[in-house]
Amino acid sequence: MNLSDRLLQLKKEIGKAIIGKEDIVEMVFISLLNDGHVLLESVPGTGKTQLAKSFAKTLNGSFKRIQFTPDLLPSDVTGIQFFHPKEQDFQLRIGPVMTNILLADEINRATPRTQASLLEVMEEKQVTIDGETISLPNPFIVMATQNPIESQQGTFALPEAQMDRFFMQIPLGYPTMEEEKQIMQTYRLGSPFNEIETIFTLDEITRMKEEVKKVTVSEDVEEYILNIIHLTRNYDEIEMGVSPRGTLALMRGAQGRAFLQNRYYVTPQDVKDVAVYILAHRLVLTMDASLKKTNSQVLQSVLNQVQVPAETGALK
Repeated sequence: MNLSDRLLQLKKEIGKAIIGKEDIVEMVFISLLNDGHVLLESVPGTGKTQLAKSFAKTLNGSFKRIQFTPDLLPSDVTGIQFFHPKEQDFQLRIGPVMTNILLADEINRATPRTQASLLEVMEEKQVTIDGETISLPNPFIVMATQNPIESQQGTFALPEAQMDRFFMQIPLGYPTMEEEKQIMQTYRLGSPFNEIETIFTLDEITRMKEEVKKVTVSEDVEEYILNIIHLTRNYDEIEMGVSPRGTLALMRGAQGRAFLQNRYYVTPQDVKDVAVYILAHRLVLTMDASLKKTNSQVLQSVLNQVQVPAETGALK
């Protein structure tokens, strides 16, 4: 069975619990193949937690969830050295970050100090507790959630430095009427979560992560990516454009998209397919633009203004 068939099988298994999110499943999988973290943006009750749990199950990976609240401490996330009365010495207790998929639920409800405890985890794939550094499992990704229409009371907006560490921001949105009807029929007799089967092993994911890096990016596609990035830095409606971290993320996301299409070369369409998910949340709009448009709308305007190179095979 080739990769495309197995990806369809993965979507089918996750589709047992999450209805109508096939494109989102593919984007999360691309993020996983690039060690990229995902920010899921949606109103409560649209299946964010179920998506993360289902994804972990199809990979036979571990899953842990942290409910972010204003009283959550950094040590509740990363872990702590505590004194054991019986042993009469300090012992290390690693927090819930020691997992393959970590769901940071309602991440913007935690204080900036607690949010910052994830910076090392997300960037270095390690955690430092009282001077002791521990590597996290491979693969490891953070899937964080936030409500796009949340009242500002009791929430703390993620700073640009942390937003930039999310490989993708993915809006879930409401299901269609037909999809919601299917949800009702599926869950009528209870949750189908236990029916989900493993499709990929963690060792297979590790091997695929290396294969993705071998996908060719031609000079024409490199220039196309750079033209997009540099236009975001010189665009009237954008106050702060995409960082070099975002440039690399767009390239790797396009490689992941090509890989899932059973191609070992990137096309401009691969870049366009992932661009909004990877770049929109990295933009800071001007005050005037932010009152009239969303980041995604402004980024789409940028994409429309950049000349697309012709797709001729591997564009050599």
